Amino acid sequence: MARYIVSRIGQMVITMFIVSLLVFFMIRLKGDPITIMAPPHFNEEQVEALRRAWGFDKPLAEQYWVFITKAVTGDFGKSMSHNTGAMGLVMGRLRLTYLLAGVSAIIGIVIAVPLGVLSALYRNSPLDVTVSALASLGTAMPNFWLGLMLIIVFSVQLRWFPVFGHDGIRSLVLPATCLGTGMAARLSRLTRSAMLEALRQDYMRTARSKGLTASRVNVVHALRNALIPVVTALGLQLGWLLGGSVIVESVFAWPGLGRLVIESIHVRDITVVQAAVFWFALSFILINLIVDLLYSVIDPRVKIE
Repeated sequence: MARYIVSRIGQMVITMFIVSLLVFFMIRLKGDPITIMAPPHFNEEQVEALRRAWGFDKPLAEQYWVFITKAVTGDFGKSMSHNTGAMGLVMGRLRLTYLLAGVSAIIGIVIAVPLGVLSALYRNSPLDVTVSALASLGTAMPNFWLGLMLIIVFSVQLRWFPVFGHDGIRSLVLPATCLGTGMAARLSRLTRSAMLEALRQDYMRTARSKGLTASRVNVVHALRNALIPVVTALGLQLGWLLGGSVIVESVFAWPGLGRLVIESIHVRDITVVQAAVFWFALSFILINLIVDLLYSVIDPRVKIE
């Protein structure tokens, strides 16, 4: 396993290098950021002085070399709009994004796995039909629309939860529910399909013939084997929660990293965007590594090599 982890770390380094290339050059496709930063009253000399101060007067290759040598130490430069370290700004917001994604994932798992299992065990029953219909509805429902409906009902009408911002646990309920229900809809359908496939396997008939209880057969033998594709999808969903929470954070004015990225894109604050994309990519890669390692824990037949 140690060799596998070292190999994955090497792949991670290559992936992050490619990400840095794409982010650095693509963010400059729309022109010189100094034209956005410079106040309207600046003359050409002042604009040029500002360009030299930020290093945008150098060739792109030289700018990238300076960027990558500092980035490996965690230094992404100063935020152009906040006049503070970009990485410090990103790390301050990242905690709230991780919190929102983590609570949303817990909500999604708690809803999806039991409903998916019950739907498979009672196939074609009213429960199965209801769960499938709700899952289809949840998959088709846009997050921003669901978020607005939650605000109208639970914040404006009932006044149970705050409308915007981050002010304790109560302010986390609506955005986490918004993200978690969408995740639950997708995971429940996959859990049902994986469980149905496991229930049709020969080892299930063998387990029943040994006189094992139904709960042991369904949980230990069926569910454990059905979890491999579910865990794979869960890893992808966690990555989506980190990056896809941008819209939900904007709807609920949640002060997370996604909202910071949107604001930074509007003002062309490229140092913050570069640092944020770096952490989004790194988080997604680490999640995939953890998912791969979990395979051998769930199913001992899977060997990590």
